[in-house]
Amino acid sequence: MIKKLKTRFIVLAMVSLTVLLSVIVVGMNAINYKKVVSDADTRLNVLEENSGRIMFEDMMNPFGNFDEYYMDEGDDRFLIGHKGPGDHSMTRDEAEEARFFMVSVDESGSVMQTYTARISAVDTVDAAEYAQKAIASGKESGFVGDFRYSVSDSGDDVLITFLDCGRTLGSFRSFLRASILMSLLGLLAVFFVILYFAGRIVRPVAESYEKQKRFITDAGHEIKTPLAIIKANIDLMDMEIDGDNIDKDELKENLGDINDQVDRLTGLTNDLVYLSRMEEADSSLVMTDVPLSDIVSETVSSFESLAWEKGKAIGSDIAPDVTVQGSTKELEKLLSILLENAIKYSIPPRVIDCGADEDGMPAPPGIDVELRTEGRSAVLEVRNDTEGELTNEMLSHVFERFYRTDSSRNSATGGHGIGLSMANAIVNAHGGKIAAHTSTGHDFIVTTTLPLQ
Repeated sequence: MIKKLKTRFIVLAMVSLTVLLSVIVVGMNAINYKKVVSDADTRLNVLEENSGRIMFEDMMNPFGNFDEYYMDEGDDRFLIGHKGPGDHSMTRDEAEEARFFMVSVDESGSVMQTYTARISAVDTVDAAEYAQKAIASGKESGFVGDFRYSVSDSGDDVLITFLDCGRTLGSFRSFLRASILMSLLGLLAVFFVILYFAGRIVRPVAESYEKQKRFITDAGHEIKTPLAIIKANIDLMDMEIDGDNIDKDELKENLGDINDQVDRLTGLTNDLVYLSRMEEADSSLVMTDVPLSDIVSETVSSFESLAWEKGKAIGSDIAPDVTVQGSTKELEKLLSILLENAIKYSIPPRVIDCGADEDGMPAPPGIDVELRTEGRSAVLEVRNDTEGELTNEMLSHVFERFYRTDSSRNSATGGHGIGLSMANAIVNAHGGKIAAHTSTGHDFIVTTTLPLQ
């Protein structure tokens, strides 16, 4: 599924980029071609209007000065188009540079006269052939090879003017080839870039997909066990009721088991609802100045008796007057989750040998709580020792829903495996960070960083 998604992403990206580059290349070259045609038609317009003057000047004196044929504008002199002074114009230098020829044909299409003085690559025979092709096209303007032509009536005959556009068309074709080549090279380069980064881009989706599958599996496991116990107890109660002798004590025990499992399912449901609410609590939490030092001290005190019942001890080092922006209720919940998790999963009490004449005495495992400030942040650290060895792979998943470090998913401690997920959601809602690490491989350290007031 992920491979298909990656392939579809690459194909979609490349198709989109290809369409975009095609539009750009076609658009630029269309504009370029239109400019070539427009410039050629402008020159043809002026050349047609001044054809007689140009031929007369060439025959009389190529370097003559015929003021009556030019319009003065400053120091330049212009040949003017069909519409007079307001129309397109061409300087004399531009007219001298233009390579063109003219062919006059009668109504039957026979060539009457040719003018090729301004071009050396075309003779009279070639000019006549070009004229026949232009007439055969039935168009008033167009291209015959690299020559742009224009057909105009001049009395009893038709004048066809051809302008050599070889240079401009050559530049246009060079630009077209270069733009296509650069686009293909760009597509190839982008393809390898997308191919390289596609995995990274799709990775969040793949991780989300895997988490969703794992969530469904784990949630099913958490729900299936209580339901199986409930079903077994109901079957036992049904057998008791159908029997001759009803043992009320056993029925009460079965009802107690059912009640315990219903409470477990209710707790799981409430935790999931709370987790979902906290993950969407960015705009709903009311933030005030919260004395974090007091909250940590009070929460630690409230958990000391529970820790002693489990044969464990809590030690604390709390910096005074630490204040953060947050929700008192949620920060108390955060401390409760971290301490409850530390009490549940720290090593069990051990017995130490104090000598031959003295009995052994319990050595309560320590749970350390520290609150300090670092720069503009408050840092809360909860540490406990563990029986099993912790690896970086395990620690990278501890904030995921239903994750437990033991592969057997033993839930004898009574938890659901989403406590740290709720802690992570609370910290994120407060704009902080939470991380888990180990210093020895047998200690579990949760570090929470919250912005100070």
